[in-house]
Amino acid sequence: MSEKLKKEKVLVTSALPYANGRIHLGHLSGAYLPADIYVRYKRLKGDDVIYICGSDEHGVPITITADKEKVSPKVIIDRYHELNKQAFEKFGMSFDIYSRTSIPIHHKTAQEFFKCFYDNGLLVEKKSMQFYDPKAKMFLPDRYVEGTCPKCGNEEARSDECEKCGSLYEPSELKNPKSKITGETPVLKETSHWYFPLGKFQERLEKYIDEMNKKYGWKENVLQYCRGWFKDGLKDRAVTRDLDWGVKVPLENAEGKVIYVWFEAVLGYISATKELSEKRNQPDLWKNYWQNPDTKYVAFIGKDNIVFHTIIFPAMLMAWNDYNEDKYILPQNVPANEFLNFESKKFSKSRGWGVDVLEFLDMFPPDPLRYTLAANLPENKDTDFYWKEFQSRNNGELADILGNFINRTFTFAFKHFEGKVPPVNELLDIDREMIELVKNYPAKVGELIERYKIKDAVFEMMSLARAANKYFNDSEPWITVKKDKNRCATTINICLNTIYTLAEIFEPVIPFTSQKIFNMLDVERAPWYEAGQFRLEPGKELKKPEILFTKIEDKIIDEQISKLDEEEPVKDDELISIDDFKKIKLMAARVIEAEKVPKSDKLLKLKLNTGDGERQVVAGIAKSYSPEELIGKNLLIVGNLKPAKLFGIESQGMILALDTDEKDKVKIVEIDSSVSPGRLAK
Repeated sequence: MSEKLKKEKVLVTSALPYANGRIHLGHLSGAYLPADIYVRYKRLKGDDVIYICGSDEHGVPITITADKEKVSPKVIIDRYHELNKQAFEKFGMSFDIYSRTSIPIHHKTAQEFFKCFYDNGLLVEKKSMQFYDPKAKMFLPDRYVEGTCPKCGNEEARSDECEKCGSLYEPSELKNPKSKITGETPVLKETSHWYFPLGKFQERLEKYIDEMNKKYGWKENVLQYCRGWFKDGLKDRAVTRDLDWGVKVPLENAEGKVIYVWFEAVLGYISATKELSEKRNQPDLWKNYWQNPDTKYVAFIGKDNIVFHTIIFPAMLMAWNDYNEDKYILPQNVPANEFLNFESKKFSKSRGWGVDVLEFLDMFPPDPLRYTLAANLPENKDTDFYWKEFQSRNNGELADILGNFINRTFTFAFKHFEGKVPPVNELLDIDREMIELVKNYPAKVGELIERYKIKDAVFEMMSLARAANKYFNDSEPWITVKKDKNRCATTINICLNTIYTLAEIFEPVIPFTSQKIFNMLDVERAPWYEAGQFRLEPGKELKKPEILFTKIEDKIIDEQISKLDEEEPVKDDELISIDDFKKIKLMAARVIEAEKVPKSDKLLKLKLNTGDGERQVVAGIAKSYSPEELIGKNLLIVGNLKPAKLFGIESQGMILALDTDEKDKVKIVEIDSSVSPGRLAK
């Protein structure tokens, strides 16, 4: 059997979404749609695949949401588990199971891992100082404390981690801490927790990642993230927390403590597969994947989850394997995607910026969304969803290229060949070229999907539809049907068989539409690598065609865009007092030097005259201004901003600039040249 036809046993997981909010389009582009396309392709190829996902239901964000709504965490997780499960179903996700981490089988699995590590002396109990809110009378989890990052100055950092710069630190290092429950300044109080010695596994993890990369070609963004963690050195991580909500620590002396969500959430993949085994009445099913060395395990995630799936989860599995005969497999690849933004800004639930999946699917069918997202996946860098692009993809590609080709072919078949597949007669060069092209296309597209190059695969899919339209036009069946009907019959036969191939190779991306096409052809799907063969027998009856894609009118898209122009209401927690404003020192500065920051297409390094000396500022304005045109300009800057490092370069202030209608373009705030550098705004 050739290598490409070799059957594989494949385990695929997608990151477990928090059950504290609705799934939005950004989530789909990160961990879900790429995985679904990959899984659907592997199933068509005949591989033995299971696809696992579910809700992460013990994160602190859930308890925060519950506190705000004054309900129990269970009310929150039940609500969003069902809403997100419904969204995934409507979108066409093909999970074998969509489980949840609040069920007993997950609690038992997480406790087994904890107990294994504890009994074998791997976990170390340490006393540490944690934030405690005397007013609320409770220890504060990380997300309940906000302060200033000791590394980069981010004023919205958590007690042990800064999401902006990725730094980890001890709670005692956080500056200006505030309790998010009461708004009071918390105190550090001694508590005891168990820690996983992640540093002991660093050498093995580096070797594992290097080996997987050499064999299977990991993405560079994933490798860079891992190297950054290794460079800083892996440190012990607490695996317990003082909290009521979560998986209870299975020890007698651990009242009021739960297993930290970072430790137990990734085990949800295993517990979900166990639940699937129970549902299928196949007790060892989960072992046939998780504990089978022949299984290929692929973990699809967004970039914010890289460390958990490339370092922490593999280390936990390595630790289990050290003490047990039943060995778990490790991920063969972790094809993490970057972020999808919405109309050039980050999705934001709190600001109401973006659109969630259920909201979108109430307006439009799923396949145009699947196609648009797949054609613009953030595989190597952040990308944007734009309403106009969605309309253009639907109207100009799905309707005008793919849909048009299928419609005109079926119209000819019904008008001139009694709704049947006409016979193939003498072949010309143009026919042979098209037949050969179609024959090779499944392998071409399949190879790209195998390498997680989904965007490229989607481009090739539509390229075949473009080629099919060209073949139809160049063959001129509207002329040959009158002069040489045998010639016309050959053209329509080849077009119908091409439609069959298009239905197959598009199925992973637009499954609902592909099923309609198969129904119109009145055929079943073929094994992937046979889809390029001409399988429609002459004389076969076709079913009446239906409109596959409805064009989206401008007014519908304009209505959505107009919603973005509505002024966002200022929330109470965004209002600042006059005392807060007085702390900001806006001052005049003149640019005396400017240059691009190496390896960045957005940043410029500026040297500014501020009256009392010079200072260096790094600004994200390279797409709006060249270094040369900035020399001599008088700018307005925030003069008392804490220094921060960008690309390793210290920035000692912030230039004021305004958004523009052009993507990634800004307009700096210039002031009159008569104002001397260093003058303060009053």
